Amino acid sequence: MSGFVNALMIAAVVVLVIVRQFRAQRIGTGRRWWLVPVILAVAALREPGIVDAHHRTESVVLLGVELLIGLATGAGWAWTTRVWAEPDGAVWSKSTRASVTVWIIGIALRVGLFALGSALGVHQDSSALLVALAATLLVRGGILVWRAQSVTPAVSAATAYGDPMVRPARKERV
Repeated sequence: MSGFVNALMIAAVVVLVIVRQFRAQRIGTGRRWWLVPVILAVAALREPGIVDAHHRTESVVLLGVELLIGLATGAGWAWTTRVWAEPDGAVWSKSTRASVTVWIIGIALRVGLFALGSALGVHQDSSALLVALAATLLVRGGILVWRAQSVTPAVSAATAYGDPMVRPARKERV
């Protein structure tokens, strides 16, 4: 794929993720939450320009830092997301204002990293950003599924007439 197609894919995924993160969404622990990040990573790693041939060491270091930023952003985003269980056992999540801060810091670090690479004369392909985005989504998804498994729904108590009386679900605070 060309750099333009990668840029469009990155923009589409980021817009989709940002729009969806502020709506309450059900977390399905049985879903293939890892599928989209794996597809993004495979698409990025198929490109030959992920490492600059003229500045191999600098390019690999920048790629490693980009991945670390992606992993940290994904973890920060997952831990700033509110997770709660409904009485029926469904687990839900919704991002918070702190999640926006995590995104802003992650983007600022990536812009700074790109500026550093440009100052060093390293050719930076959009594939590196795509791999970092895949890492972000993979870590976030993994942590949210793990958190969803540890959140327990409210316990039902029976009334005198045998009708279930449900207490409100405990909401996890960030």
